[in-house]
Amino acid sequence: MITNEFEIKKSRFITYLYNLDNIDEVESIVNKIREEHKKARHVVYVYKINNTGKINDDGEPKGTAGMPIFNVIEKNNLNNVLIVVVRYFGGIKLGAGGLFRAYSKSASEIIKKLDN
Repeated sequence: MITNEFEIKKSRFITYLYNLDNIDEVESIVNKIREEHKKARHVVYVYKINNTGKINDDGEPKGTAGMPIFNVIEKNNLNNVLIVVVRYFGGIKLGAGGLFRAYSKSASEIIKKLDN
């Protein structure tokens, strides 16, 4: 597991990346993160395992959270990964474009850590 965290307009984005071989692991990992971050507004996750993918926006506007994460996974030709982004809302709305950029940044930054 790799983690990363940053803040945009008082919203905290905490990102987790897991290498997985089995879809059955996803639910328990996401539930564990939800339990750890009970006060978080959103727990968005995307996985691509054995070339099968799933996007869960967890209440964020459609296309603004999971899709940018999935796009970064695809762009980097990754497989057998789960990316979870926990968002603590800071009171300032980011708008659709801001959310898209924030979730894209979350995925991009965590993937950069794979190379280190």
